[in-house]
Amino acid sequence: MPTPSSAAAPVRATTRDHVRIFDTTMRDGEQSPGAAMTLSEKVELAQTLDQMGVDVIEAGFPISSQGDFEAVRAVAGVVRNSVVCGLSRAGEKDISRAAEALKGAARFRIHTFISTSPIHMKHKLQMEPAAVLDAVTASVTHARGFTDDVEWSAEDATRTERDFLRRCVEAAIRAGATTINIPDTVGYSFPDEYRAIFEDLIANVPGADGVVFSAHCHNDLGLAVANSIAAVQGGARQIECAVNGLGERAGNAALEEIVMALRVRGDALGYATQIDSTRLMRASQMVSRITGFPVQYNKAIVGKNAFAHESGIHQDGMLKNAETYEIMRPEDVGQGSTSLVLGKLSGRAAFKDKLKSLGYELSENAFQDAFVRFKELADRKRHVYDDDISALVDDQIAHGQDAIQVRRLRVVAGTDGPQTAEIDLVVDGEEKWATARGNGPVDAIFNAIRVIAPHEASLELYQVHAVTEGTDAQAEVSVRLMEGGRAGVARAADADTLVASAKAYVGALNRLRAKQARGPDAQESAA
Repeated sequence: MPTPSSAAAPVRATTRDHVRIFDTTMRDGEQSPGAAMTLSEKVELAQTLDQMGVDVIEAGFPISSQGDFEAVRAVAGVVRNSVVCGLSRAGEKDISRAAEALKGAARFRIHTFISTSPIHMKHKLQMEPAAVLDAVTASVTHARGFTDDVEWSAEDATRTERDFLRRCVEAAIRAGATTINIPDTVGYSFPDEYRAIFEDLIANVPGADGVVFSAHCHNDLGLAVANSIAAVQGGARQIECAVNGLGERAGNAALEEIVMALRVRGDALGYATQIDSTRLMRASQMVSRITGFPVQYNKAIVGKNAFAHESGIHQDGMLKNAETYEIMRPEDVGQGSTSLVLGKLSGRAAFKDKLKSLGYELSENAFQDAFVRFKELADRKRHVYDDDISALVDDQIAHGQDAIQVRRLRVVAGTDGPQTAEIDLVVDGEEKWATARGNGPVDAIFNAIRVIAPHEASLELYQVHAVTEGTDAQAEVSVRLMEGGRAGVARAADADTLVASAKAYVGALNRLRAKQARGPDAQESAA
């Protein structure tokens, strides 16, 4: 039997009013089709979450692939404040693999799960209830051999028979679990139902007063955040959530919405987190950049329009008192107001100050490159907004070190045809040129790229939207390529839609090639 790690002491709430934030963006969020993250991207995100004050970071599912194992191990090596968590099924192999990936962490948690609902036990597990109960005890006991911080989850808990759920929770507590997670795996519950489950378990399961109960809600009916808050009212003191609500199907409860709901409505709830909310916007932008999933404009807290006021009546109210139409300040969540503050006559000092206010810290070389691109944009665009600058810098961060980069593009389009594209790419430091025709200018560009960098990937997504308003707005293009079951996703922005299209396509191809170089990859969804 392994010896529990002394460095892995479980997280304890400082007060009964403290709600822990368990971030699963890198695990459950990554299960969203097309949202896979590279090792370096996971490390970058983990450091951001750590600085933000997240209590527990679920870094991945180590048994699922060698790539996920390495990513969890890398995250465990850089996180200093948060507890790093790895997911495992109920088998000993899964749990041991998670422990191996996590052993370098300052503090770590093993999160093991098994399905408990009749439909899951019959069709997925093909196990009788008695066997599931035995597996709960065995898995938690094995995990406790590696760490004192063990979380156990009842997958599909909200469709589990209540008496059996009580027995499973009791078995997990007896075996040594310190956190009990009650997931609404398929987003099935209503808030009053979900709250009642926690109240029942806490009142009726022996030992329930000595563990932390956790909520993990999916958003299939749009109720993930409401259900999570209801769980806290029912006694839960941990919420599992993801930045931007990322996750499979309709996603998870959104971290930023949970944090601000607890803060803004502290008068009604009386619970708090330790999250630095001023970092929420930056985390949102980072996850959007890494995954290639745009944040909808009217998304609560971090959407572009979350603090935008166009109506004359609203503007009049805002000028008199911001509280007339804003229940929180944009600076409280790291949102800058959209206003014309920079232009082609602005200097480096003003640009650097703006970057700092938007949460960017660039090296000197990266800053100089960004300033040159800003000047080029200001010469082409009448108004330069905060969103323009964010898109410009995010594009530079996302594609600055790619093995394949766009050097020059020339496109011939129009009614006469044929549409042709002439493109120069830098491939591993070598400049290459090609020209191709296509059924439209974008098709011609993508065909020309294939001439230089041959591949068999299919185009699964091509999406364009304007970063800001106006005919001179920057275009932000999202591209997803699929080949051999793997997805490469990238976004790029430019004042020229065709240039942005070329950059996004090349970026997606870079991501796809990086995954192919890492070898076979597989994941299993859970919770």
